[in-house]
Amino acid sequence: MTEEVWGARSTTPDAIEAALRDMLRSRHAADEALVPARVLNLVVIVDRDWKGEIANRLEGAGRYHASRTVLCAVQDGRVTLDAVASVGDEERAPGTPRVMHESVVIDVGAQHLPGLRTIVDPILVDELPTVVWSPHGHDEAVEALLEVMDVVMVDSDDIDDPALAFERAQRLARDAYVVDLAWLRTTPWRERLAASFDLPARRAELPRIARLEVRHRSRSAASALLLVGWLASRLGWTSCSLGHAGGGLAGTLSRPGCCEPGSGAPEPGEVLVALRPHDQDAPGLAGVTVCGEGGAALSLQRGRGGLEACEVSADGAERVWRILGASRGEGGILGEGIRQALLRDQTYEPALDSARALCTA
Repeated sequence: MTEEVWGARSTTPDAIEAALRDMLRSRHAADEALVPARVLNLVVIVDRDWKGEIANRLEGAGRYHASRTVLCAVQDGRVTLDAVASVGDEERAPGTPRVMHESVVIDVGAQHLPGLRTIVDPILVDELPTVVWSPHGHDEAVEALLEVMDVVMVDSDDIDDPALAFERAQRLARDAYVVDLAWLRTTPWRERLAASFDLPARRAELPRIARLEVRHRSRSAASALLLVGWLASRLGWTSCSLGHAGGGLAGTLSRPGCCEPGSGAPEPGEVLVALRPHDQDAPGLAGVTVCGEGGAALSLQRGRGGLEACEVSADGAERVWRILGASRGEGGILGEGIRQALLRDQTYEPALDSARALCTA
């Protein structure tokens, strides 16, 4: 990585934008193989004491870097703007185009948050989608940026009460497309569950699911509820509030009858759902078990290098295997969140609606 850096104290948004423009111009003049990335803007609002940790997370996003990242570090009592801007590119083979990514870190005061748009807007690249991420709260800043943002990135696992997290996500969804990192943590589990029931013989078992257990890190109840909400919304289960049981959540959901030809048309029934906290360091889920009425069961468990799968047939035969590389790991979640800002997941909002019903008393 080669990088050019500019910095100033008591500066202005116009001065920051001019510095970026000058660095891009001078670097391209010196090497015509350098071209600016032009895909999306990313605005991050953080507590100043934690800006290094967030910068490291952004660095770990891998190849999914924003074209221009504007990190606003909030410090109580600050009245002026200090800024550091940089333009960097990765070394590639001679003769091949190299993409320049721009980064700006601005130290702002809490008093600047209601008017944050006037600080950020001049620095953003025009006509690019803008993503806003505020991992330390600062809802006032997010509200101030509603008119310039296209996508808001949230992490429902960061809020202790999932009901409040889901209410916030639904409120933000009225003004922008929501990318929820808690939802993305369920991706490998959803992919493997869907693949497991993709065969016609297994697909007929979907309307006969009788029990579902989701094991999760104690602070990742939102991820677990979103997985249950996804299944409920896709399979037509009627969501109801889950109650506290054994340190987790449990309850019964109503299951409709099956109308598929040749499926046996089971009677409407119930699905017993249990969410169990599990001791693990990584955020997200630890395991999922799905059981059918006839005794068949499929269990997925987080393991080293992937997911450990165990399937028990109705006659008691057991098969065990490992799904390698099924999880991106926490390091890849943020990069996937940035990538998802350019996509549209039509299954999240129905899952969110169902998940909120599960934790609403």
